[in-house]
Amino acid sequence: MKLSPPLAISAVRRAGFGALGLVNLVWGCWAVVAPEYFFATFPGLGLHWTSAYPPYNQHLIVDLGATMLTLAVLFIGAMIVDRPPVSWLAGIAAAVFGTLHFGYHALHAGHMGTSDRVLSLLSLVGGALLPPALAATHHLRTGPR
Repeated sequence: MKLSPPLAISAVRRAGFGALGLVNLVWGCWAVVAPEYFFATFPGLGLHWTSAYPPYNQHLIVDLGATMLTLAVLFIGAMIVDRPPVSWLAGIAAAVFGTLHFGYHALHAGHMGTSDRVLSLLSLVGGALLPPALAATHHLRTGPR
């Protein structure tokens, strides 16, 4: 079955917001439930980005988890409702957090090596730019103008 262009764009937007929601839900729960383990092992896959900024602070990690859970709610809401105002609210909120988060890490390397730092910064740029880009797809025109 082939989707029409507006339906295909909507499916991509919903999938994007859903994926962002799921990632933030998993990471947020991880940080809230097991903050010390999150600090030591985030983002996983053998990388240790959070622990590159010692010392461990349980309060800070749990607050980060709460922020991620809040973003998960916004992203999942944008996926379910799929209306421009909701998508823009989620996109702009994520861009504010993502831009400030990127800014800090762009200025502070912690104890990261070059490859970890580059990967970390790229993921932070994506986190700041992808949500508003998804929201902007509501305004794509398809077909003749």
